[in-house]
Amino acid sequence: MSTGSIVFAGIAPHPPIMVPEVGREAIAEVRGSIEAMREFTERVIESGAETVVLISPHAPLDTRAFVAYDDAQLYGDFANFRAPDARVEAPLDEELLQAISRASSEQGYEVMRIHGYNLDHGTAVPLYFLQRNGWHGSVVALGYSFLSNEDHLRFGSSIKRAADEVGRRTAFVASGDLSHRLKPEAPAGYNPQAYLFDQEVVGAIRDAAPERIVNINQDLRKMAGECGYRSMLVALGLTEKIQQTCEVLSYEAPFGVGYLVAQLAREEAPDRDSATSRGESELEKQGARRQEHEALTTLARQAVETFIREGRIIAKPSSTDAMLEQRAACFVSIKTDEGDLRGCIGTIEPAKETLAEELIANAVSSATRDPRFAPVAPAELSHLRYSVDVLSTPEPAKFEELDPKVYGVIVEDESGSRRGLLLPDLKGVETASQQVDIAARKAGIALATPLKLFRFRVERYRESAQVN
Repeated sequence: MSTGSIVFAGIAPHPPIMVPEVGREAIAEVRGSIEAMREFTERVIESGAETVVLISPHAPLDTRAFVAYDDAQLYGDFANFRAPDARVEAPLDEELLQAISRASSEQGYEVMRIHGYNLDHGTAVPLYFLQRNGWHGSVVALGYSFLSNEDHLRFGSSIKRAADEVGRRTAFVASGDLSHRLKPEAPAGYNPQAYLFDQEVVGAIRDAAPERIVNINQDLRKMAGECGYRSMLVALGLTEKIQQTCEVLSYEAPFGVGYLVAQLAREEAPDRDSATSRGESELEKQGARRQEHEALTTLARQAVETFIREGRIIAKPSSTDAMLEQRAACFVSIKTDEGDLRGCIGTIEPAKETLAEELIANAVSSATRDPRFAPVAPAELSHLRYSVDVLSTPEPAKFEELDPKVYGVIVEDESGSRRGLLLPDLKGVETASQQVDIAARKAGIALATPLKLFRFRVERYRESAQVN
C-alpha cells in the first residue's frame, strides 16, 4: 500500500488515568487501552514515521482558526493530575508545521500559533504512550476549531498535502474519547442512548466503512457528549484519498467514557530507494522474528535436555536479546514429533527477574512436573518439539469480552483461592463458554460457582524445524 508521506493514521484515547503515575492501581481498569497503545506504537514505529502530528480537543480553542503549539521544544506534564514527574517532551517539526499553515491557507483556513503553553492532556496522553513504548521523533501538536464538520475534513486533506510536499514520513493521531454518558456515574451524566454513538463509530471502523462516521446523526453525537468527533473528521479527511486499512485495536468504557484505540491507515514497511530495498527491509523484519523464535525455543530445549541428561539447571545465557532480558510470565509446551502434548507448565505472573530465567524454570517443570505425564526420559529428547507462549499482563474482563482465538483466560473463585488458566487459540476450543469451563475445571472450581474473569494475549514462539 502506498499512502504517500502519510504512513499511519489512527485514533487514540486520552484519559490521564491511563498514565501509571496518575492512575496507579486504577490502571487495571484500562489495561485493554494500555495494551492497545503498545500495539498502536509498534505500528507507528514499523511505518517508519519520523514525525507524529496529533490533534486534540483540549488544546486552546479558537472559533475560526485551528491552533498549533509553537515552541521549539514541546513540553507537557501531569502536574494537574497529581503526577508532576510524569512528563513528555519532543522537538517541534517546524518545517512540517509551516507547510501545514501554507496548505491550510490555500484552503482558506488559518493555523494560529500559540507560544509558551504546556501541552494539554489530550495531546500529552497519546504522546506519553508513543514515547514510553519506543517511538521518538518530532511532533506537530494541533487543536481543532468550531468550524463546520466539512471544514475539519478539508483541514485533514491540507495536512496530507503538506506532508507530501515536505516528503516527511508522517503518522497522524486523532486524540479523542467517545461518549461521556455511558454509566450513571459518568462525568457528564448518564444517557441510556449514548452507547449508540460509540456503537456506530466502533462498528464503522470494524466494517471498514469510516464514511459512516462522517454521516453520523449529529443529534446522537451531541447527546453522547463526546470529545473526539472533530479529531476523527480531520483524520478521515487526511486518509480520504489513500487506501484505508481500518482496525479496532481496543474499545472499553470502564468509567462511563468510551475509549477507542483504532487504526485508519498504515504503511507496513518504510519506503526506501526501490522495491528491492523494500523487499530487503521486509526480509530483515522476518529474519529478526525468526531469531526471536530461535532464541526462546532453543533456550527451552537446552534447559530441558541439560536437566534430563545432567540433572542441573542451566545458567541464564549472557544474551544480547532484549526480549530475554524483559520481565514476563510464560508457558513452555512440549510436544512429540507426532504433535501429541508431552508437558505444559507456566506462570500467570512473572516469578523471576528476566524472561530467560522464567523460561528455563518453566521448561524444566514442563518436562518433569506436569502431573498428567511421567517425567521426560533421555531417549525421548530427540523426538520432542518446543513452543513458548509469552503472556501480556492479565486484565479484568467481562464474559462478552472474551475471544478464545485472541485471548487466553484466567478464572478465579470469589475468594481467589482457586485459579485456572487456558491459553488462547487451542484446537477444539471454539467458544468462550468452552474456554471458561475448561479453565474452571483445571482449577477444581465447582460448576455454577461465581467467577472472576481475566484475559491476556500471548506471543507464541514455535520451533520452525526439527532439531536433533
